[in-house]
Amino acid sequence: MTRLKSGAVCAVVVLAAATGCKSGQDKGASGPEPKSGGGVVLTAAKALPVKGRAPKSGYSRARFGTAWADTDSNSCDTRDDILKRDLKDVKFTGGVCKVSYGLLDPDPYSGKEITYRRGASKVDIDHVVALSDAWQTGAKYWDAGKRIALANDPLNLIAVDASANRGKGDGDAATWLPPDKDYRCSYVATQVAVKKKYGLWVTSGEKAAMEKVLTACPNQKLPSGGNPTEAPARFKAR
Repeated sequence: MTRLKSGAVCAVVVLAAATGCKSGQDKGASGPEPKSGGGVVLTAAKALPVKGRAPKSGYSRARFGTAWADTDSNSCDTRDDILKRDLKDVKFTGGVCKVSYGLLDPDPYSGKEITYRRGASKVDIDHVVALSDAWQTGAKYWDAGKRIALANDPLNLIAVDASANRGKGDGDAATWLPPDKDYRCSYVATQVAVKKKYGLWVTSGEKAAMEKVLTACPNQKLPSGGNPTEAPARFKAR
């Protein structure tokens, strides 16, 4: 298996999961298209506002809407959209939405090849900026439509090794980075892009950690794209 380097963007994209990072991923949800490199991600990270964390009180997954809502109205839920986008050799059950099998090759967090089987999966869909982290850095003050948009935005979603994802929990860049060091620049670049897009702030420790990673990859590209930052009106009313 060929290992991949962080010079290419591994953030989520419209028709390919990651530019130059994973092959065979040309289906599914919309996501980012890379902008030019040359230190743009580090510049964006330095421009993020810095504040202390807001209290976690009031947070629940339900504050970000029903899990994996079909916000893009393609009749498939967001989880299956990301699986279709990020896995190779995908197989379906009962149509073209429910992914029953696929290969995550490689997993961006661990670098391993992982087999996905529905109902017995070792693959999670990770929010690169964790929802509870988002809650404490601005999202608790948003309306429901913006929180639902963040929770289902392909820019902030990626299929990964379940054990690595659960080890991450709700950590930010100051407390958790992917075990595969070759993916760290792309991972942090995605966090910067998401926080910039949605107007989330960072803590001083988080910003320092981001800058430390990005200093080592001045040509890293900044992901862009994904869904609008407000969910459709039918979701806001729920």
